[in-house]
Amino acid sequence: MIGDGAGDAGTDPDDGDRDDEVFADLLAFVEDELSFATSHYNDSYLDRRISSRMRRTRNETYQEYFEYLRGDADEQEALLEAMSINVTGFFRNPDVWSGIRTVLRKLSAKETTVRVWSAACADGREPYSLAMLARDDPQIDESSVYVLGTDISTPALETARNGVYEESRTVDLDEQLSFLDDYRRYVDVDGRTYRISDEIKRNVRFQRHDLINDDPKSGFDLVTCRNLFIYIDNAYKRPMLETIARSLRTNGYLVIGKAETIPPSLQSAFDVREARLRIYQRDGRNTGGGTTDRRTDSNFTS
Repeated sequence: MIGDGAGDAGTDPDDGDRDDEVFADLLAFVEDELSFATSHYNDSYLDRRISSRMRRTRNETYQEYFEYLRGDADEQEALLEAMSINVTGFFRNPDVWSGIRTVLRKLSAKETTVRVWSAACADGREPYSLAMLARDDPQIDESSVYVLGTDISTPALETARNGVYEESRTVDLDEQLSFLDDYRRYVDVDGRTYRISDEIKRNVRFQRHDLINDDPKSGFDLVTCRNLFIYIDNAYKRPMLETIARSLRTNGYLVIGKAETIPPSLQSAFDVREARLRIYQRDGRNTGGGTTDRRTDSNFTS
């Protein structure tokens, strides 16, 4: 944190303690007044996001920034957006997507409706990747695959619903989409602007959902929740994964990030299908969280 150098020559040794106290007060304000569950995230992650906003607003100390934050509604919204995890991309980690393709083929072969939940989907590129993959593979009946993307960030969901993405100097969308042989069948490209086609958007819906505080969903055949848990405090990983497990049908699949693991206390709920790719399957012997309801969710029909 800023202030970790307390005790150096020329500084008050109590400055570091005061910084920590103000940092804690700032997090309490964000949690209590802005309804963002800071207690569930790693302090190092939160500090990076807050420090970034401090630099943007030219506040040099936590105290200065805290006072600025309390008096500026626009900055409150900007901080909440900064804290929302929105690192994403089309077909991120292509080897994992090859594994997801295999899962979708298996599900499509035996189910008349395949329901997929892309949790913490940021700006929607993962849900659209799922829909494009289903459309592109002749072994998958794309008309039966319904994708729900959820995130905590309202601005990210607005981008997702629009389905329009701008290429930047640091993001090569052509390279991301090249996982598919001919992605331009599903994406209209105009210069550096990439627009998801209506046929892909047809079976994709978006909804705000907080994995930490909101209730589980139900009846999903596949849940993808990738690269969220590396930012979450260990104490809260279990309840979030329990929410996901309860949202899966018996024998449904879960895909998490390649740097993430299932906590030992939950490993009995999942069978490992592809350890390297972090693909798991809900254990059919543990039926407490699944459901066999095949009805199409209202999220896909509205």
